[in-house]
Amino acid sequence: MRLHDLKPRPGSRHRRKRLGQGESSGHGKTSGRGGKGQTARSGSSIRIGFEGGQMPLIRRIPKRGFNNKAFATRYIPVNLEELNQFDDGATVDESALRSSGLASGTGRWIKILGTGELTRKLKVTAHAFSASARTKIEKLGGACQLIAAKVEKERNSAPGRKPAQPK
Repeated sequence: MRLHDLKPRPGSRHRRKRLGQGESSGHGKTSGRGGKGQTARSGSSIRIGFEGGQMPLIRRIPKRGFNNKAFATRYIPVNLEELNQFDDGATVDESALRSSGLASGTGRWIKILGTGELTRKLKVTAHAFSASARTKIEKLGGACQLIAAKVEKERNSAPGRKPAQPK
């Protein structure tokens, strides 16, 4: 095989669509741009949701309510089955779980779930335990210890400040 024998793989190259080559080409007259108007012009772009000057749907619908998603408590789930990689009698805490890669993610709290079987006696420290995980750990003689989550102070609770009295 020589350099002049090399060819691209079949189907990897496409012909360029040639616009404006007469009506019988299928891409003549308006060259695939449809009729006249704003979108037929070059450089035209209409933002998403624009309704031609009519009040847009997103502004016509009333906005009510509150969404608590930003303030929700998100746990990183860790299954019991995965804790078998630690030695018998070991203390499994947040730093051990994160360094072993079992608790990876952006969540702040760790929850131990009861999926799978535990075969070792462990002292597990986490922010939350499912009921089945707690019973399985304690059945083998292990211990479950909760980490108290730090409660953030409210904005208005400055020292010595009294709450507003109803009028």
